[in-house]
Amino acid sequence: MRAGSPLLRLYAWLLAGTALLGPAGWGSARAADTPTTTEARSAPAFTNADCLDCHTDPTLTKTRAGREVPMAAVDTNLFTRSVHGALNCTDCHVGATPEHDPGLPPATCGDCHEEAAREYPKSIHGVSHQLGASAAASCADCHGAHEIIPVKHPDSPVFKLNLPRTCAKCHNNPQLVEQYRLREPQAPAHFLDSIHGRALLKMGLIVAPSCNDCHGVHNIKRSLDEGSPISHARISKTCGQCHVKVEAIYARSVHGQLLARGDPAGPVCTDCHTAHDIEPPTTSHFKKVSDQRCGRCHQDRLQRYHETYHGKAMELGRAHRAVDVAACYDCHGHHDVLPASHAESRLAPQNIVATCQTCHPRANVGFAGYLPHADPLDRQNYPQLHAVFVFMTGLLIAVFAFFGGHTALWLGRSVYLYLHDSKTFREAKIETQRGDEWFTRFSPFERFLHLLVVTSFLLLVITGMPLKFYYTDWAKTLFGFIGGAPTARWLHRFGAVVTFLYFGLHLLHLLRLAWTNRGKLRDPQTGRWQPRRLVQALFGPDSMVPTLRDWRDFVAHQKWFFGKGPKPQFDRWTYWEKFDYFAVFWGVFAIGLSGLIMWFPTFFTSFLPGWIINVALIVHSDEALLAAGFIFTIHFFNTHFRLEKFPMDTVIFSGRISKTEMLHERRRWYDRLVAEGRLDDHRVRDEWERSKGIARALGYLFFGTGLVLLALIIYAMATRLVH
Repeated sequence: MRAGSPLLRLYAWLLAGTALLGPAGWGSARAADTPTTTEARSAPAFTNADCLDCHTDPTLTKTRAGREVPMAAVDTNLFTRSVHGALNCTDCHVGATPEHDPGLPPATCGDCHEEAAREYPKSIHGVSHQLGASAAASCADCHGAHEIIPVKHPDSPVFKLNLPRTCAKCHNNPQLVEQYRLREPQAPAHFLDSIHGRALLKMGLIVAPSCNDCHGVHNIKRSLDEGSPISHARISKTCGQCHVKVEAIYARSVHGQLLARGDPAGPVCTDCHTAHDIEPPTTSHFKKVSDQRCGRCHQDRLQRYHETYHGKAMELGRAHRAVDVAACYDCHGHHDVLPASHAESRLAPQNIVATCQTCHPRANVGFAGYLPHADPLDRQNYPQLHAVFVFMTGLLIAVFAFFGGHTALWLGRSVYLYLHDSKTFREAKIETQRGDEWFTRFSPFERFLHLLVVTSFLLLVITGMPLKFYYTDWAKTLFGFIGGAPTARWLHRFGAVVTFLYFGLHLLHLLRLAWTNRGKLRDPQTGRWQPRRLVQALFGPDSMVPTLRDWRDFVAHQKWFFGKGPKPQFDRWTYWEKFDYFAVFWGVFAIGLSGLIMWFPTFFTSFLPGWIINVALIVHSDEALLAAGFIFTIHFFNTHFRLEKFPMDTVIFSGRISKTEMLHERRRWYDRLVAEGRLDDHRVRDEWERSKGIARALGYLFFGTGLVLLALIIYAMATRLVH
């Protein structure tokens, strides 16, 4: 159908066409001879049919930006249904001539839309145009060109449900984002996934905010502009248009008061909830990141919070899983944050117990005395914590310095002997492991207790050390593999129960032996107690109690390290084995008691001050590090890393020792058993060969796990020193 046909001319009187709108018409002065809109409507220079003769002909083209483009720019069907369908082309393109000489005048939207015309030049889009940013949004970019329909029509590009996609045409365009350095290049995508975007676009809730509800319509400004509805000073009022009650509560808070005084440090809605990717505050992810957002202003508090169980578990928790530990807002409040001195504060003396009881139903006044942000390095404000910290740190350094040097000297002497006569060294090692006579060193019960010690200790380290080194990737990976804080917590407590179990069984075993051998402490003729025999039982060679003989063995061993004396011979127990033995007593007491305090804090704070929980955390953490580090280095060397034992000493699994090894290392024990006629009592009568493979496999598993944990601990400590 030709553009000049009668049917098309029938459409012409309905048309009020417009070419692609440009910014030049906004408030621009017209030439003196340019007719007014009224004059143009009453006496158009030429009719719409004249325009459509060319602009609906698909065969005609024009040159634009050096390339040929079609002139058919008007869809008559869409135009007649638009809000401008009754206008003439020249009503918008005022002063246009059939030849477009010198060119087609841009549409002058401001002649009718005066209020928008006043607002747009001051907006970020209008200012950008004035500065030469030709790609900044104009009227046509948002509303359309010839097909403009009412804003409230569901098909309008600026209808509330469609507006995010319209804005995204520019704000999600990588080229425009880079060219104009838009501050939030992912804003459209974030909005679509936010609670507002999901409510608006997925659920169709028209009451949910769209872009213009926060940014404005024609007067959109940067957040740095004071008049912008999203500026720091006005954002709370903007959000308060929907969240009326929340805005009122916030205004009374310490944050709201800072904002009211004009303090730029006062946090506003977007500081905590962000701007476009707002999520429900009930999600685990929001809880996890909320602490980091609080820490932007309260960095010192956040650092100390991370040293508590709450902070460590929060850091190790997965974003998509529930984190059932306290975040900042659980104690301080949400929008109602107030100073602790305020009567309505959740942390006020009259309210703090109730606040604690939201998570700890049995919390009491003593429990509320826990110091969640205490710094043990601060001697002036926390003298008790500082003293405990100094003691535990000194203990850790002293133990590792002493036994580290001891181990280094021993290793150096062994390497020297190996290099001096490796053949003899290897032959002696093989002979001790292949002896033809074997004697019992550990009973089946003692081996069972050691199995409990190993398994519970590794379980405690695996579930506890990630909390110590929460800032490392391996800790987060291990915690995630375990199942998060809840699973790790219960596994850790199970390991503690096993620890108390083997410790209790050992004490009962000692009592049973004492009761069974009570007759040996009496004179067989008079039946009276013999103090000498009691002393011999407590400090004899079969006892684990350290004696003066152990000191002499230690001195002789040091001389051998330096080649100043022969290698000493030992009895049933060596001085380092006795240290290991009593280290368990100290460890169970220190780690066990501090662990119980943290396990049952409300019970212990019913008769102890709340800061005892802080003390328990320091003791538990440092003593656990001491135990793990000592076992995986010093103990492993003494039993496995020594060249004559490497790769593993299986005596704790087999319970037996060869005669050759007894003569090589424990000659005093062997000679004493021979002198007392008790050697045959220790001769092995069980079958080790049948279970050797299983025992070795378990041993390598435990040993390997310990080495891996040691490597992770060293890596974590090195990482913290570097940063």
